[in-house]
Amino acid sequence: MRRYSCRDRGRPAVMSIRVIAAVIRRDGAFLLGRRPTNKRHGGMWEFPGGKVKPGEKPETTARRELTEELELDVTNFGSLLYKVQDQDSPFIIEFYQTEVTGDPVPREHTELAWLSSDKVATMALAPADRTFLSWLMSKDANKPSSESYQESERR
Repeated sequence: MRRYSCRDRGRPAVMSIRVIAAVIRRDGAFLLGRRPTNKRHGGMWEFPGGKVKPGEKPETTARRELTEELELDVTNFGSLLYKVQDQDSPFIIEFYQTEVTGDPVPREHTELAWLSSDKVATMALAPADRTFLSWLMSKDANKPSSESYQESERR
């Protein structure tokens, strides 16, 4: 049996799927991964992360995904920085400041890179990541350099 609400106008209701994106920064550079070509937004760059399992807390998701996909250990899971609906999908991407230890190993991404915000701005980013970066750059541009985005420390 299909269920519809008045707001659906005859379309099946779509459940939102939460996705955590870890914003990891070291030595002035962000960690980004290139998505496999056979996945949504294939070949585009993104902040690493993954889907939140039912009943799972965002921090638990970040720890699980970063260990599985990058062999990184989360040392500090910070506050929610930004949240955006991915275009034409049920995914809601939540960007969290995250500090890690270790050197990333690509287990799911085809490539990893540490990039300055200026360099990231020139990359082919997944749409939600582009929206977040635009917000972050406008936020950082309005602050003195000593108050800009807090960096993850290399340990």
